[in-house]
Amino acid sequence: MSSEAPWYHENFEITGSSIGFRITKKLDEVQSEFQKIEIFQTTDWGNLMVIDGAIMLTTRDNFLYHEMMSHPTLFTHSNPKRVVIIGGGDCGTLREVLKHRDVESATQCDIDEQVTRMAEKYFPELCESNGDPRAELLFDDGIAYMKNCPAESVDVVIVDSTDPVGPAEGLFNQAFYASCLKALRPGGILVQQSESPLTHLGLIRSMRNAMKGAGFTAFRTLTFPQPCYPTGWWSCTMARKGGELDGFRERGAGSKTFATKYYSAEIHKSALVQPPFVADALGG
Repeated sequence: MSSEAPWYHENFEITGSSIGFRITKKLDEVQSEFQKIEIFQTTDWGNLMVIDGAIMLTTRDNFLYHEMMSHPTLFTHSNPKRVVIIGGGDCGTLREVLKHRDVESATQCDIDEQVTRMAEKYFPELCESNGDPRAELLFDDGIAYMKNCPAESVDVVIVDSTDPVGPAEGLFNQAFYASCLKALRPGGILVQQSESPLTHLGLIRSMRNAMKGAGFTAFRTLTFPQPCYPTGWWSCTMARKGGELDGFRERGAGSKTFATKYYSAEIHKSALVQPPFVADALGG
């Protein structure tokens, strides 16, 4: 750290790389029951949230992740009415989901209330839909929530989790996916953040295998840029309960009535095209 221009760096030993942001000061810090949450002010990227030393989001680039975690899946489903978000405590994905006026309810279940409280204070733009009458914010164990969710009561499950360690570790296995499958209506879709295609193809393969073992029938891994995450390139993986994932409501996406910064029908189409090394590793 330079005394004139301090930086916050997150080092990734497994990839031999690092991502850093120039900061002006630490704005806040809280140790919750589950994890340590820190907020920094940066010179160029707005506010920065760090959980247990891992960079979670910045003001400047979070729209990439939140839009791609929500709109491709919602425009792939024929008529999503009830959405469940597991994790997502910063509320950015909830905001994007509720841009879809046909969504009748969106339940967000995150184990750590402090993440949401910090987001409300330092990323208020992400929380602007928290008061929407269709929104339900729960602070509870997402694994237990899905296990107890009534059968065939949900259209879309979005797993907006941290890396598969600590509180999120149990969200990346066949037992959890089986709970999601049971809760989804026929044709329902599960989507989960699936790390970097450059460095985590093994994890993506294991996720898809576990989803298949749970009973899902079709899979798609979409990639997108995400500068604040390892390698700067990220992904989400969709799985469907019955049917395929070959297309989406392109006309609806092209004529959407709400604003997005990254997502569009054209971006959606391009995200479905996998680079050869990804397609080869995942089997298409």
